[in-house]
Amino acid sequence: MPPERVWITGASMGIGEALARRLARDGSEVIASARSADRLQALAATSGNRIIPWPLDITDHAAVQAEVARIEAERGPIDVAVLNAGTHQPVSAADFTTAGLRALMETNLMGAAACLEALMPRMIARGRGRIAVVASVAGYRGLPTGAYYGASKAALINLTESLKFDLDRAGVTIQIVDPGFVKTPLTDKNEFPMPFLITAGAAADLIAAGLRSGRFEIAFPRVFVAMLKLLRILPYRLYFPLVARSTRG
Repeated sequence: MPPERVWITGASMGIGEALARRLARDGSEVIASARSADRLQALAATSGNRIIPWPLDITDHAAVQAEVARIEAERGPIDVAVLNAGTHQPVSAADFTTAGLRALMETNLMGAAACLEALMPRMIARGRGRIAVVASVAGYRGLPTGAYYGASKAALINLTESLKFDLDRAGVTIQIVDPGFVKTPLTDKNEFPMPFLITAGAAADLIAAGLRSGRFEIAFPRVFVAMLKLLRILPYRLYFPLVARSTRG
């Protein structure tokens, strides 16, 4: 069989960069997209021609449609798509603005939606394909300074769950990736303790294994995820004091 063709967005740094390197080492042809052409070129230069740089701003929805079509015309069908592009901006209640929320949603939610809009009809028509949407455990429940980020990730989780019903019937696999704290330039913005922090390389290994599995959710680290899923079912009278204490610097 020919190698899998994998498209990764947000591939110029952090989890996306580490995953591109990992899947290329495993033998996949990786189409790496992000806004930074220079960083993508540097990434590709270390890959032995296994990573193809493909600059793209996913907030330009017309460009997403055009570039997905061009990838498939020039390279062949996308077998696996990892919609990883995203950003993070901590915000306090005093600094909250509609403009700030809209800007983050445009990348994290609407950018992923643009990719889904471009990918799903093609995969449905072929009756095969895999899409992994990268959200976060921050989407499970509200966390301090996470009003922008957590809302976007909660929306991605719900969106992916909802699409799974139709995509299952069409033969297309969709998965949600819910990482805990991963050391990246984005989490470096956090000013609170980050338990169970792992490297981007470790996260890439776990995602790569999850892509080979049949499970819907790829969530890690396991102990931290279990703790957060327990918190998700706590009543508010217990949840808010507990989280306030545990996230106090």
